Amino acid sequence: MKVSKVSQRRRLLWSLLLLLLLFSALIVRLGYVQIGKGAELSAKAEELWRRAIPFSAKRGEILDRNGTALVTNITTPTIWAIPAQIQNPDETAKTLSGMLGVGEADVKKAITKRKSMVEQIKPGGRKITMELAQEIRDLKLPGIVVAEDNKRYYPYGDLAAHILGFAGIDNQGLTGLEAKHDDKLKGFNGNISYLSDAGGRLMPGSTETYKEPRNGLNLELTIDKSIQSIMERELDQAMVKYQANGAWSIAMNPKTGEILAMASRPSYSPANYQEFSPETYNRNLPIWMTYEPGSTFKIITLAAALEEGKVDLKHDHFFDSGAVEVGGARLRCWKRGGHGSQTYLEVVQNSCNPGFVALGQKLGKESLFQYIRDFGFGSKTGIDLNGEENGILFKLDNVGPVELATTAFGQGVSVTPIQQVAAVSAAINGGKLYKPYVAKAWIHPETGEVVEEVKPQMVRQVISEETSKQVREALESVVAKGTGRPAFIDGYRVGGKTGTAQKVVNGRYSSTEHIVSFIGFAPADDPEIVVYTAVDNPKGIQFGGVVAAPIVQNILEDALHYMNIPPRKDQLPRDYKYGEVPTVTVPDLVGATVQELYEDLNMNFNLAKSGTGNTVISQAPKPGSRVERGSTIRIYMGEAPDEAKHEH
Repeated sequence: MKVSKVSQRRRLLWSLLLLLLLFSALIVRLGYVQIGKGAELSAKAEELWRRAIPFSAKRGEILDRNGTALVTNITTPTIWAIPAQIQNPDETAKTLSGMLGVGEADVKKAITKRKSMVEQIKPGGRKITMELAQEIRDLKLPGIVVAEDNKRYYPYGDLAAHILGFAGIDNQGLTGLEAKHDDKLKGFNGNISYLSDAGGRLMPGSTETYKEPRNGLNLELTIDKSIQSIMERELDQAMVKYQANGAWSIAMNPKTGEILAMASRPSYSPANYQEFSPETYNRNLPIWMTYEPGSTFKIITLAAALEEGKVDLKHDHFFDSGAVEVGGARLRCWKRGGHGSQTYLEVVQNSCNPGFVALGQKLGKESLFQYIRDFGFGSKTGIDLNGEENGILFKLDNVGPVELATTAFGQGVSVTPIQQVAAVSAAINGGKLYKPYVAKAWIHPETGEVVEEVKPQMVRQVISEETSKQVREALESVVAKGTGRPAFIDGYRVGGKTGTAQKVVNGRYSSTEHIVSFIGFAPADDPEIVVYTAVDNPKGIQFGGVVAAPIVQNILEDALHYMNIPPRKDQLPRDYKYGEVPTVTVPDLVGATVQELYEDLNMNFNLAKSGTGNTVISQAPKPGSRVERGSTIRIYMGEAPDEAKHEH
C-alpha cells in the first residue's frame, strides 16, 4: 500500500518540529550551563585543579601592661611534598630521611601518596631550623617545598607560665591564655596556590596566587613583668628555704581588679611543656587550689561585724582565757593560757580565735554567711582564666553553733586564693568587690590600634567606705603591733593578716601539715597593691607570720619602689619584741667635731673613721637613711673652714 504524499509531508513536518524542539532544548541547556552555571562550574573545576601550599599566620603576641613581649613568635619552616611532582621517590626519601631524622619508609610513604595535593612530612619535617630549611632549599628536590611556619617563643623562659599557657605544634592554644583566647590570637592562615594538571604540572597560562596570612591580635595584659619577676624570685627562694610542697602568690590592684602578678610553684617551661606532668601545667594553683584559709578569713568576719555595728574596736573588750566552749567543742587560742583582757583591736592584732568566735556569735549565722557570699566566697570570681574552682561553704541549714564559730576564724570553709584576694581588696578599697582580670586590651598587630579594651568591672558594694577605713586601720595595726610584724616595711604604711590552716589529710586534720599564708597591702591608708602568698607544708616552723609574711614583705617593698610610691613619715610605729633590732634614722654628722659626735650618738650607732682632722667632711650612709640600731656609720675626717663648721 502506497503512502500518500500528504502523509509523507506530515511525518516530515513532525520530525522537523521534533528536531527543532530538541535543538532548542540543547541551546537552552547550553546557555544555562554557560551563562547560568558557568561561574559555579568554573570555580569547581578550578578547585579540582588548584594546589595550595600553606603559609601559617603568626599568633598574636602576648604583652605585659607596659608593652613588653612575654610571648612572641620565631620563624620555623615546615617541609611539604607534592607527590605528583616528585621524580625519584626513592632517592628523595633517602635524602630527606637523613636530614630530618625520619625513617626512610615513613618519608617515602608521605611523598608517594596517590594524590597531587600537598602533604606534610611528619614529624621531623615540621617546624625545623632556618639553617636546615636553607639546606633543603639548596638541594632543589622536585616536588619538595619549604613553606613558612612559626612557633611560640618565650623571651623570659618560664615567667608567668601558668598565666600564659602554651600552644601545640599546630599553633593551637592548649592551656592558659593561649587556650582561653585562641580565637583572637590564632589569626588566619594564607597560602601560595597554583593550577595544576593531573601530573602536578603548572597549567599553561596560569599564574601563582599569594593569599597573605592574617596574623592574630596582640593581647596586652594587666600583668607587670617586673612585679611578676619579683614575685617568682621570692617563691623560688621560699621553695628552696622551706623545702615546701608548693607555693603560690597573687598581686592585684585593689581599686580595679587588675592582676599585677600571679605565680605558683612547682612551675614548668611552656617551650618544653612535654617534659612536665599535666598535673603541673594544668593546675594554676592561685585559681585552682581550694583549702581552709585560716586566719586571713578573719578579715571578712571583722568587716561584717563593723558594718553591722556589732563591735567598737577601741572600746569594747574581750577576755581570752585560752579557749572557748561552743556546742560541746573546745576551741583554743594559739597562745596557751590566752591573751587575757583585750580590746577588740588587740583581738585582731593577736589573731585571737576565741575573740573572733564572739564576733561570729554577735553576727549570727544568717548575717555572717550573707556577708561571706557578698564578698564572693562560694562562687567563682569570673577571672578570665580557665580552671577556676568554686570553693565550698556550709549550707546554712547545716550551720550549728560549732560551724558558726569555726567559720568566724576561717576553719571549715574552703576557698581559693583568688577569692581571698578579691574579697580582701573589697574590704580595704572602700567596700567595692571587683572582678579580677588579666586581659587588658586587644591590639592590631600592624597598626598598633587598640581594637578592644577591657574595663574594670565592679560586682557589688559590700561594705561602706567608713567600715573599710576601720578595716584598713585595724590591719595596719596587725603589721605594726601584732602577728604581722614580719611584714613591716620601714617608711611604708602596710596592712595585713597572717593565716595558718591545718591541711585535711584522708578526711582528718593533720597535726604536722599546714598551709601558711599572709595577705598584705600598701599604702595602708590608700592601697595601690595587695599581695597574697601561701606556702604548702613548709619544713620547720609552720606559722604564716614566720614563713609567709616575710615573703610578702619582700614582694611589697620591691614593688612599691618599682611603682615609684615614695616612703612617708606618718606610718604607725612598730612594736619591737625581745631580740628584735629597731630601725633608726641616720643623723647629719657633716661639720661635727669628734667630741660632739660621741655626745650626740647616744650609742645608737658605731663609728668607723677615715682620714685625719677633727671635723666630719663626709659620711656614709647619707643623712636621713634608715638602718638598724647599732649599725656602723663611716665618717671621713678633715679640716673644715671655720665658717663651714657645723653648729650644735
